[in-house]
Amino acid sequence: MNQRNFTPELSFKTSRSGGKGGQHVNKVSSKVELRFHVDSSNLLSVQEKAMIKRKLHHRMSVSGHLHITSEKTRSQHRNKQEAIDLFYMLLSQSLVKEKKRIATSIPKGMQERRLKNKRDTAERKQARKKLRPTDYTA
Repeated sequence: MNQRNFTPELSFKTSRSGGKGGQHVNKVSSKVELRFHVDSSNLLSVQEKAMIKRKLHHRMSVSGHLHITSEKTRSQHRNKQEAIDLFYMLLSQSLVKEKKRIATSIPKGMQERRLKNKRDTAERKQARKKLRPTDYTA
């Protein structure tokens, strides 16, 4: 993905982070939620929007916003930067075109090896069987 500046299209919401931290957690809004509306983006083509929707659907709301949250650090600024970094990473990963898999046939040697292993296993199991009196008749 070429470098595009999505910053004007991003919106942020801060809230109090949960978990450990004592009084600091109770009074500081360090959790950052990044929101990006895919359909209204001017920097993405129609095909790119479709790819993002398909690959990141589990991170999207019904209204079409891509949601990314970060609350790892005690600093709101670092959490915001972390959310932006994650956003760019997810976008670049989702815009990679997948290669089509070309089906190939199983090589002859591999087929023969598999059948030989099956025969060997069958013979080994036959050798383990107890002989019955009817098997002794000649």
